[in-house]
Amino acid sequence: MTSPQTKAASATEKFFVLVAVCCAAAAMPLTFTGPAVALPAISRTLGGSPLALNWVTNAFMLTFGSCLMASGALADSFGRRLIFLSGVGCFALFSAGLALAGDIVWFDILRALQGLGAAAAFSGGMASLAQEFDGAARMRAFSIVGSSFGVGLAFGPIASGLMIDAFGWPSIFVLVVALALLALGLGAYFLRESKDPDAAGLDWPGALSFTLALTLFTYGVLRAPETGWSDPLVVALLVGAASFFLAFGIIERIVKRPMLDLSLFRYPRFVGVQLLAAAPAYAFVVLLILLPIRFVGIEGMSEIAAGRMMIALSAPLLILPIVAGLLTRWFSPATICGAGLVISAAGLFWLSHVTAGSAPSALIGPLLTIGVGISLPWGLMDGLAVSVVPKERAGMATGIFSTTRVAGEGVALAVVSAVLSALIQSKLGISAAERASTTAQQLVTGNLAAAASNVPAIGYEALIQDYGHAFNTLLWFLTAITVVTAIVVFSFLGRAPSTVTVEDADQLQEDEETLRTSKA
Repeated sequence: MTSPQTKAASATEKFFVLVAVCCAAAAMPLTFTGPAVALPAISRTLGGSPLALNWVTNAFMLTFGSCLMASGALADSFGRRLIFLSGVGCFALFSAGLALAGDIVWFDILRALQGLGAAAAFSGGMASLAQEFDGAARMRAFSIVGSSFGVGLAFGPIASGLMIDAFGWPSIFVLVVALALLALGLGAYFLRESKDPDAAGLDWPGALSFTLALTLFTYGVLRAPETGWSDPLVVALLVGAASFFLAFGIIERIVKRPMLDLSLFRYPRFVGVQLLAAAPAYAFVVLLILLPIRFVGIEGMSEIAAGRMMIALSAPLLILPIVAGLLTRWFSPATICGAGLVISAAGLFWLSHVTAGSAPSALIGPLLTIGVGISLPWGLMDGLAVSVVPKERAGMATGIFSTTRVAGEGVALAVVSAVLSALIQSKLGISAAERASTTAQQLVTGNLAAAASNVPAIGYEALIQDYGHAFNTLLWFLTAITVVTAIVVFSFLGRAPSTVTVEDADQLQEDEETLRTSKA
């Protein structure tokens, strides 16, 4: 339900509202692909420990992912236009601040604040589109926004590489700021305010417990390679994360209007969609971060060459999501999504056989295969998130799906970085554990020179070889996880929706009646 509008928006006004949201959507992927390409240069300028450099990416993804559901609730309560404009304005401000950051600590803090702005802009923008467009027009609008996000992913690395080469790494935020300011101007002029008059405000206990749980978990996983998994602080962080996740589950069961309705997880097809949302995190998104670091920091490519290589991975997102939508005329979404993940797994396995330092031409085939595979479910995921639950729960389902996707990316990146560090450490064969840990962390962040100076007896070539072997082992793990996910997603999404939905709806109604009785 929304507040009444005095008059319907014209076609021109709707067009510019869509352009505003698309500009914001295109800017967001630039904020994590760009710093990945620039990380070796940022390290040379700002310094910082490997842990601090890991937060360059993780700080943004953590706050972005953990605040999406809360931002959606704020948009319903205080106005979608207000939250969108506030988010885009903050996003532009903190992006500009990143170009002026003088040390790595302030850079990481600004990255976290940038993620908060992105969450508000994304939630407010998507909620505003849902109010401006109806039916098939709404689906087309959402698809266009998704394509804008794909454009940012496809051309972000090469655009960042060109700007770094010409003007230095601070210039990568110029395009981000320009897109954000364009979105701000168009939104301020054309976007109308709307809110949910029945909204009960933000579920603060749920929002805080969820954010703290993700923060402690991410910090613990990133710190573990440096100090060891048995370090008391690491153990305390992981125990604290588990406690806050448990508290979040309890809170969401007892509050009157939960941020996350746990009863939705009674729908097997809804669970399948959440697994599908998480799949690109470890089959695709982590490569958007790790591969530029490998190409520039370890293999010595220029930023432009690294960006050019990344186009092979992300360019299929420009076309194939649309093709996937057309294929639904002949194949079920479960079949298309499962097949796409299997293709991605094949690409990951292929990439695992390409050694570090190989000719760029050897990388194009596996990167294209991964990109083609992940593009097939990418075009169907948002629609599936809404279609697998009752219509009246579509808004919350979309919020949960977006949170699973973005928060899953941050968690996956932290975990994969820790696993890569452990694998490198095991390959180095250094007796001194502290030196091995530091060297491995330096290699993970692309600082080959520092790693070589830390262990001069090993030499550059041996370090590159050890890194390559560890990276390939990591790709085997990602291949196995992607195959298992494909099987589970196919099984869950392939279930007949009619039978399952009726049974689950009856159970859900009983649960809600019990809950209302207990609160009365």
